[in-house]
Amino acid sequence: MKFTKAFTLALFVFLCVPGLASARTLIVGTSGDDVTNLQNVLISQKYLAEGNNIGYFGPATLAAVKKFQCEKKIVCSGSSYGVAGPQTQAALRIQNIDTPIASPPNTKPLEFGGWMPYWSEDKSVADVTPHLDQLTVVNPFTYTMKSDGTVNDAAGMDKEPWTSFMAAAKAKGVRVIPTIMWGDGDTQHAILSDAKKRVALEDEIAKLVKDNGFDGIDIDFEARKAETREYFSTFLKGLYQRMGNKWVYCSIETRMTLDHRYGIGVKPPPESTEYANDFVAINKYCDRVQIMAYDQGSIDAILNTSRAQPYVPLADPSWVENVVTLAAQTIDRKKIIIGVPTYGYEYKVTSSGSGYQYKLQWAFNRNYATQLASLLGITPSRNSANELSFIYKSTAQTQALSDQASVPGTVAASGNTVLPPTDVYTQLALATSIQPPFNIVWWSDAQAIADKVALAKKLGVRGIAVFKLDGSEDPNIWNVLK
Repeated sequence: MKFTKAFTLALFVFLCVPGLASARTLIVGTSGDDVTNLQNVLISQKYLAEGNNIGYFGPATLAAVKKFQCEKKIVCSGSSYGVAGPQTQAALRIQNIDTPIASPPNTKPLEFGGWMPYWSEDKSVADVTPHLDQLTVVNPFTYTMKSDGTVNDAAGMDKEPWTSFMAAAKAKGVRVIPTIMWGDGDTQHAILSDAKKRVALEDEIAKLVKDNGFDGIDIDFEARKAETREYFSTFLKGLYQRMGNKWVYCSIETRMTLDHRYGIGVKPPPESTEYANDFVAINKYCDRVQIMAYDQGSIDAILNTSRAQPYVPLADPSWVENVVTLAAQTIDRKKIIIGVPTYGYEYKVTSSGSGYQYKLQWAFNRNYATQLASLLGITPSRNSANELSFIYKSTAQTQALSDQASVPGTVAASGNTVLPPTDVYTQLALATSIQPPFNIVWWSDAQAIADKVALAKKLGVRGIAVFKLDGSEDPNIWNVLK
């Protein structure tokens, strides 16, 4: 998920079970090896008679599915009754419906790219233009969707500064692939499930790319419902067919194995296997798959218990490795791009039993953190995710400094040390020196991004995409993206 104009972020996480990551929903009339697999399991569990594993979902299979669903109290009436979707397949313990692909590692130099937000377009263009030689692609984060299912140009891509920037990028051989961001799950379902409107959108996007001379399009449709999954896959197929030799990039949310999501030995809820993305279809119809591997927060149950506290990372390298390795089971590694963050979050931290609770205060750009640390007399330290953070007690005085730091251009040098010496802010001294409640300021810098570059090389994926490039990131990032 990307920043809005107000720099707010939301995280929509969709989970994954190995072997079920991209199982399609099976209904009457479908056929294929996955139907045979379903029938074999139903036969083995005495819901279907021998000899009915014919690979076609007919009346006998329907009756067997319904009997199983009713007995297991999954569903016993309504539109889902008799439909073998993710929950039913998980309950049947059907595994390996989609055979993992044999994906050799990428052996070419990494591709580097980044999103350029329309709300700070002048700064973004000024930031990126001198470094075009280091980039393979740029994603102007400029298009959104209207409620009627048509595309909205939020930036004016046919105007300055974009026209001159596009010319400069093309002169350097850098792909210009704008992003279309859509975060309304209800509207997505309404449009994509309507064949006429879906085809119209495919046509509109293909025409938009052609008329503007773009090198392709980046589809960033987030917050989708599981019921929209097949419609989205159909949309990608239609768009891919229309794009010809233009690039189709797909920016998608992360998935995690359920042990990391819920903890080892914990039984996940039934809905944990309902997915909004079909990774097999995405692999088929997307030339590049940009995994938005950030906004981890407290989502990883295993790392939460093994890392030094407090722990609310943007993107711990171990977490990123987990989600990328999982995706690479069904998405070609030569297509995978690891999305990395340049921003941060501030949380209010309180006690919760033997641990901590985190209440998000706001998202911020790097300058806020560095200015606030300077005003408070604190030296930020490397945390257990190898990102940067510091903690401070929130008082009326520190709140005033926080307010001052949050307004660009108003921060003056301060000779006052308003908090204890810097060394009490280390992770090691936290438990005895500073007790909750306190605030923690946590962000991703150039070193954190360097970790992801090294990880991309280790995992053999295609490259790195940075969110966001607008001059607010750690300037040392440009020494990393090479």
